[in-house]
Amino acid sequence: MLDSPDNYRIEYRSVGKQFVNIQSTGNHDEFIIAVKEVDLAVRDGEVVSLIGPSGCGKSTLLNMGSGLYQPSAGDIYVDEERVDRPNAHVGFMLQKDLLLAWRTIRKNIEFGLEIQGVPAIIRNERSSELLEKCRLSGFEEHYPHQLSGGMRQRAALARTLAADPSVLLLDEPFSALDAQTKMILQQDLAETLAAEKKTALFITHDLAESVALSDRVFVMSQRPGTIIEEIDIDLPLRENPLARRHDWQKDVAVYVTRLMELLHVGELASEVEI
Repeated sequence: MLDSPDNYRIEYRSVGKQFVNIQSTGNHDEFIIAVKEVDLAVRDGEVVSLIGPSGCGKSTLLNMGSGLYQPSAGDIYVDEERVDRPNAHVGFMLQKDLLLAWRTIRKNIEFGLEIQGVPAIIRNERSSELLEKCRLSGFEEHYPHQLSGGMRQRAALARTLAADPSVLLLDEPFSALDAQTKMILQQDLAETLAAEKKTALFITHDLAESVALSDRVFVMSQRPGTIIEEIDIDLPLRENPLARRHDWQKDVAVYVTRLMELLHVGELASEVEI
C-alpha cells in the first residue's frame, strides 16, 4: 500500500462487508461475506481502476465509499474524515445515467446544486461551464429522451462534477454503450478528470479500458473479495487514452495480459481488443 496518508483522497482500511442471506431457511441468520480485509487508497488527482470477477464486491466497495452502506468491519475515509453517511465530498456515477426525464439537461446538471441551495446565478454559471467541457453546448434545453446514450452519459458526468466532489466513484459508466461511443466517452472522461484535477475510483470489466484510463489498477479475488494485486501503470498520456492505446500499444497489451493472468482468463487473451 501507499506509505503516507497525507495526500489520500479516499482510503479503505481493513474494510469488510457482510449481508444477511435472504435465501436462508434456518432458524438463525446466515451471512454472505461480500468483501474482507480490503486496504485501498487513492491519492489526490489519481485515477485508479478496480477490476475483478463478477460478484466479488467491487460495487459494494463503491457503495460503502459513498456512504450508502456501512462496512461491517474496518473504516473508510474521504479527505481524512470517516465516512458514516452520504456526503457531498463524493460524486457517484453509475452505468445508468438516471437523468430526470422531466428536467432539461441543464436542470439535470444543476439538480444537486439546487438541493444544496446554491443561488440560481451560480448554478447557471457552473452548468454552462460543464455543458461546454462535456461537449453538450447547444443541448442545454433538450430533455434526456432527445439525446443519444453517449450524450446522456456526458450529462450524467457533468451532473456528478457540478457539486465539485473531492472523489468520483464510477461504476462501469460505459458498459452499456457501443464500442465507438465507449471510446469517445473514455476520452471525454479522461480529459475532464485531468482538466478538473479530480480523483477517481473506477470499476470496469474492460481490462484495456482500465489500463488506458488509470494510474494504477487494483485486482480483486473471487468472493469474498479482497485485493490480490496492485499494478502501477507506468505509461504516459493518462489524460489521452486514445493516444496511450495507439502510441504504447505493445505496453498496453503487456499490462492487459498480466491482468488476465491474475484473473485466470489468460486463454481469452487473443479476444481482447487493444
